[in-house]
Amino acid sequence: MRKVEGYNNKHNKKLFRVFVLTLGIILAVGLPALFIVKTVKDGGKASSGLSLGGWESIPEAAMAENAAITDEESAKKAAIIYEGDEDYTHVIGTASDDTVTIGFAGDILFDSEYAVGNAFKMNGYNAQGVIGDSLLEKMQAVDIMMVNNEFPYSYGGAPLAGKTYTFRADPVSAQILGQMGVDLVGLANNHAYDYGQQALLDTFSTLNDHGISYVGAGSNIDEASHPVYYITSNGMKVAIICATQIERLNTPDTKGATETSPGVFRCLDDSLLLDRVREAREKNAYVVVFIHWGTESTTEIDYLQEQQAREIVDAGANIIIGAHPHILQKIDYINGVPVVYSLGNYIFNSKTQDTGMVVVTLHTNGSTNLQFVPAIQSGCSVNEATGSEYSRILNSIAGMSSHINIDGNGYISQK
Repeated sequence: MRKVEGYNNKHNKKLFRVFVLTLGIILAVGLPALFIVKTVKDGGKASSGLSLGGWESIPEAAMAENAAITDEESAKKAAIIYEGDEDYTHVIGTASDDTVTIGFAGDILFDSEYAVGNAFKMNGYNAQGVIGDSLLEKMQAVDIMMVNNEFPYSYGGAPLAGKTYTFRADPVSAQILGQMGVDLVGLANNHAYDYGQQALLDTFSTLNDHGISYVGAGSNIDEASHPVYYITSNGMKVAIICATQIERLNTPDTKGATETSPGVFRCLDDSLLLDRVREAREKNAYVVVFIHWGTESTTEIDYLQEQQAREIVDAGANIIIGAHPHILQKIDYINGVPVVYSLGNYIFNSKTQDTGMVVVTLHTNGSTNLQFVPAIQSGCSVNEATGSEYSRILNSIAGMSSHINIDGNGYISQK
């Protein structure tokens, strides 16, 4: 089972608040209903001194049904750790009493046989100097940070025969995730199994050893499909589910987990994914679906993205974040639910291309904000865009996304 210990060097305050929250839950709902997690993720951002709420005022906060916990009874329900969720749940503090912030970035690659991975290696497996300082500050500032980890960490295994690109990173490179402020990685993609079953199992161990949680793969299908939950000191619950519909074959290179064998959470048939979404909503969670889908190197949305996006929304997801195409795709709304179809490459190769980070801010009053932070990957580094490039990327997103408004600070709302 995955390790759920909080990543303490990212946060450093409010342990007492978490204790009070837990004690209050015990008194309110009774011991039999509560399963206490083993460890606590601490709140606060002293390492960077940057509070997300301090960037600027946040316009057009949208009220969404059950998007955040808005009353005492709902908060009690959200704070319950249900039987079977114990090993997948974190209790965390937050930088603000009134919000929870979640950051998302796209594809990363640490394989030193490729240019960007070698850049990390030559830099002593350090994030600073490869990822720009302002981006690192923003990644470290959010309460929960997630990226798409598109490779295994292992010294073993063998590359899958016949596959054009296969990736594998030195396990020591996992330390970069902590420097990036990453709490959670998605493993449901078409490269996590590039060096076979043992390398995937090594990946689980490596991430556990570095205090990084993972979602979308596991020792069996129950583990692979299980949401990771975050219960916050200000009374909210976030569920993150990760799945892949790539490759779209009956016998894919990337093995899907089964009842008895390791693999990734495949959702070409999305019935289990939809069940997991419904399950998380019933537990009063704000539900994130982080999905690997689409067609590479095109801004066009394909038929399965459109079909599954609607099914996922109908099942109760609060937001969908996409990866796989390696370039940015449009941002849309389906029945009021934001869909970020592709975040593209974040730090994946030496190619110059637009990228960015998405920040979701959940307010305790029930409102939600979505912000896009423009960035540029170039020459084996990624940096926040500035000046005319900042405006150009925002205009590019707006140009391909006909159903959104996006302001000069990157805040997004539905037209």
